[in-house]
Amino acid sequence: MKATETWVKAPPIRGARILLAAECVKNLYPEVFEELAKDRVVLTCCPEAENPTLLMGKLASMITCSKPVEITVASIEGSPHCLLLHMALNEALFVAKARDLVVRHYVVLDGRLIEVSEEAARLARYLHLVQKALEKCPELLEELGKYSLEHRWASGRQDVP
Repeated sequence: MKATETWVKAPPIRGARILLAAECVKNLYPEVFEELAKDRVVLTCCPEAENPTLLMGKLASMITCSKPVEITVASIEGSPHCLLLHMALNEALFVAKARDLVVRHYVVLDGRLIEVSEEAARLARYLHLVQKALEKCPELLEELGKYSLEHRWASGRQDVP
Protein backbone atom coordinates (compact mmCIF):
# COMPACT_ATOMS: atom_id res chain seq x y z
CA MET A 1 0.00 0.00 0.00
CA LYS A 2 1.16 3.53 -0.64
CA ALA A 3 1.66 5.24 2.71
CA THR A 4 0.17 8.57 1.65
CA GLU A 5 -2.87 6.87 0.10
CA THR A 6 -3.72 4.63 3.06
CA TRP A 7 -6.58 5.46 5.41
CA VAL A 8 -5.14 6.22 8.86
CA LYS A 9 -7.67 3.86 10.48
CA ALA A 10 -7.33 1.05 7.95
CA PRO A 11 -7.90 -2.29 9.70
CA PRO A 12 -4.59 -3.83 8.57
CA ILE A 13 -2.54 -1.16 10.37
CA ARG A 14 -4.40 -1.23 13.70
CA GLY A 15 -2.01 -2.56 16.31
CA ALA A 16 0.27 -3.75 13.51
CA ARG A 17 3.97 -4.04 12.90
CA ILE A 18 4.51 -1.67 9.97
CA LEU A 19 7.29 -1.47 7.41
CA LEU A 20 7.65 1.93 5.77
CA ALA A 21 9.86 1.24 2.78
CA ALA A 22 11.23 3.46 0.08
CA GLU A 23 9.97 2.37 -3.32
CA CYS A 24 13.60 1.94 -4.40
CA VAL A 25 14.26 -0.63 -1.68
CA LYS A 26 11.32 -2.67 -2.93
CA ASN A 27 12.38 -2.38 -6.58
CA LEU A 28 16.19 -2.55 -6.38
CA TYR A 29 16.68 -4.96 -3.49
CA PRO A 30 13.67 -7.31 -3.46
CA GLU A 31 15.38 -9.86 -1.22
CA VAL A 32 16.14 -7.22 1.43
CA PHE A 33 12.60 -5.90 1.07
CA GLU A 34 11.08 -9.36 1.53
CA GLU A 35 13.20 -9.98 4.63
CA LEU A 36 11.96 -6.76 6.22
CA ALA A 37 8.37 -7.21 5.04
CA LYS A 38 7.96 -10.59 6.75
CA ASP A 39 5.15 -10.40 9.34
CA ARG A 40 4.70 -6.66 8.75
CA VAL A 41 2.11 -4.51 7.03
CA VAL A 42 3.98 -2.81 4.19
CA LEU A 43 3.58 0.86 3.35
CA THR A 44 5.72 2.29 0.56
CA CYS A 45 6.64 5.83 -0.34
CA CYS A 46 8.92 7.73 -2.68
CA PRO A 47 9.69 11.09 -1.11
CA GLU A 48 11.03 12.32 -4.45
CA ALA A 49 7.59 11.85 -6.00
CA GLU A 50 5.43 12.38 -2.90
CA ASN A 51 5.26 15.19 -0.37
CA PRO A 52 7.31 14.29 2.75
CA THR A 53 5.33 16.74 4.88
CA LEU A 54 2.13 14.97 3.87
CA LEU A 55 3.80 11.68 4.78
CA MET A 56 4.75 13.00 8.22
CA GLY A 57 1.17 14.09 8.90
CA LYS A 58 -0.20 10.79 7.64
CA LEU A 59 2.19 8.83 9.87
CA ALA A 60 1.34 10.97 12.91
CA SER A 61 -2.36 10.33 12.29
CA MET A 62 -1.77 6.59 11.81
CA ILE A 63 0.20 6.42 15.04
CA THR A 64 -2.53 8.29 16.93
CA CYS A 65 -5.54 6.51 15.40
CA SER A 66 -4.30 2.98 14.75
CA LYS A 67 -1.68 2.54 17.48
CA PRO A 68 0.82 0.37 15.61
CA VAL A 69 3.15 -1.52 17.94
CA GLU A 70 6.18 -1.13 15.68
CA ILE A 71 7.29 0.96 12.72
CA THR A 72 10.38 0.03 10.76
CA VAL A 73 11.62 2.36 8.06
CA ALA A 74 13.99 1.28 5.27
CA SER A 75 15.61 3.49 2.66
CA ILE A 76 18.51 3.68 0.25
CA GLU A 77 21.70 4.95 1.90
CA GLY A 78 23.01 8.12 0.31
CA SER A 79 19.70 9.19 -1.25
CA PRO A 80 18.79 12.70 -0.13
CA HIS A 81 15.15 11.88 -0.83
CA CYS A 82 15.11 8.64 1.15
CA LEU A 83 16.59 10.40 4.16
CA LEU A 84 13.28 12.24 4.37
CA LEU A 85 11.48 8.98 5.25
CA HIS A 86 13.51 8.75 8.45
CA MET A 87 12.96 12.39 9.25
CA ALA A 88 9.21 12.13 8.57
CA LEU A 89 8.89 9.19 10.96
CA ASN A 90 10.84 10.91 13.72
CA GLU A 91 8.75 14.07 13.30
CA ALA A 92 5.52 12.05 13.28
CA LEU A 93 6.52 10.39 16.56
CA PHE A 94 7.11 13.83 18.06
CA VAL A 95 3.83 15.27 16.74
CA ALA A 96 1.89 12.23 17.97
CA LYS A 97 3.80 12.29 21.29
CA ALA A 98 4.32 8.55 20.81
CA ARG A 99 6.98 6.84 22.88
CA ASP A 100 5.32 3.49 23.36
CA LEU A 101 6.08 1.81 20.06
CA VAL A 102 9.16 0.09 18.75
CA VAL A 103 10.95 2.09 16.04
CA ARG A 104 13.72 0.79 13.80
CA HIS A 105 15.62 2.64 11.10
CA TYR A 106 17.48 0.80 8.32
CA VAL A 107 19.40 1.84 5.24
CA VAL A 108 20.42 -0.36 2.34
CA LEU A 109 23.99 0.10 1.12
CA ASP A 110 25.22 -2.05 -1.75
CA GLY A 111 22.54 -4.63 -0.95
CA ARG A 112 23.45 -4.77 2.75
CA LEU A 113 20.89 -3.88 5.40
CA ILE A 114 22.35 -1.58 8.07
CA GLU A 115 20.45 -0.51 11.19
CA VAL A 116 20.90 3.12 12.21
CA SER A 117 19.62 4.89 15.30
CA GLU A 118 16.80 7.40 15.53
CA GLU A 119 19.47 9.79 16.74
CA ALA A 120 21.45 9.42 13.51
CA ALA A 121 18.39 10.50 11.53
CA ARG A 122 17.85 13.43 13.89
CA LEU A 123 21.48 14.47 13.72
CA ALA A 124 21.36 14.59 9.91
CA ARG A 125 18.98 17.58 10.24
CA TYR A 126 21.55 19.67 12.11
CA LEU A 127 24.45 20.40 9.81
CA HIS A 128 26.41 22.36 12.40
CA LEU A 129 26.52 19.18 14.51
CA VAL A 130 27.53 17.12 11.50
CA GLN A 131 30.31 19.69 11.00
CA LYS A 132 31.50 19.12 14.59
CA ALA A 133 31.55 15.36 13.94
CA LEU A 134 33.67 15.92 10.81
CA GLU A 135 36.08 18.12 12.72
CA LYS A 136 36.51 15.41 15.37
CA CYS A 137 36.62 12.53 12.85
CA PRO A 138 37.98 13.84 9.53
CA GLU A 139 38.49 10.23 8.39
CA LEU A 140 34.73 10.17 7.77
CA LEU A 141 35.40 12.12 4.57
CA GLU A 142 37.68 9.38 3.32
CA GLU A 143 34.95 6.84 4.01
CA LEU A 144 32.40 9.11 2.30
CA GLY A 145 34.60 9.00 -0.79
CA LYS A 146 33.95 5.27 -1.07
CA TYR A 147 30.22 5.87 -1.56
CA SER A 148 29.58 9.39 -2.85
CA LEU A 149 30.23 10.29 -6.47
CA GLU A 150 29.35 13.87 -5.58
CA HIS A 151 32.03 13.97 -2.88
CA ARG A 152 34.65 12.48 -5.20
CA TRP A 153 33.80 15.02 -7.87
CA ALA A 154 33.83 17.96 -5.39
CA SER A 155 37.20 16.88 -3.98
CA GLY A 156 38.69 16.70 -7.49
CA ARG A 157 39.20 12.94 -7.64
CA GLN A 158 39.62 11.60 -11.12
CA ASP A 159 37.69 8.36 -10.63
CA VAL A 160 34.24 9.88 -11.14
CA PRO A 161 32.40 8.33 -14.10
